[in-house]
Amino acid sequence: MSTSDRLIESTRELLWERGYVGTSPKAILERAGAGQGSMYHHFKGKPDLALAAIRRTAEELRATAEGVLRGPGTPYERIEAYLLRERDVLRGCPIGRLTMDPDVIASAELRAPVDETLDAIRELIAGIVEEGKEQGQFADSLDGEEIASTVLATVQGGYVLARASGSPTAFDAGVRGLLSLLAPR
Repeated sequence: MSTSDRLIESTRELLWERGYVGTSPKAILERAGAGQGSMYHHFKGKPDLALAAIRRTAEELRATAEGVLRGPGTPYERIEAYLLRERDVLRGCPIGRLTMDPDVIASAELRAPVDETLDAIRELIAGIVEEGKEQGQFADSLDGEEIASTVLATVQGGYVLARASGSPTAFDAGVRGLLSLLAPR
């Protein structure tokens, strides 16, 4: 792995663990096993490196979600697969956690990949709900955008509840509840 990639990967991990403020250049360099000048050789500074890390995390999360949501099965089965996919629930979402970081939210540049990723996943789920309505699997009264927002809120809120309790039980209960509400007619 190149020094640049090691810096990005180290920053991704630290942002997930500590947030932007808690991620110092020194911690990044130590985790990456890189020399002091390496970060500034490859990046303009911490904001530039953080942006590269956030973009990579966003791309990875989006690709994972798209892989499941565009996979085989009925619309319900694809949403179910997305909700039930393997996650490190107690660690939370690496993108969702960034929305709680005031420095990320205050920066339009750092916030953009977070917002774009959540929007892309929401749009994909909304389309799947509309597809399910056309197939008669979901009630015509359902609004695809609202259900998509509910799916994302269940996942992100489930992470918060699980982290607060120290157990994935709350996440799992939220997912089961949503799936029972969405179960085909």
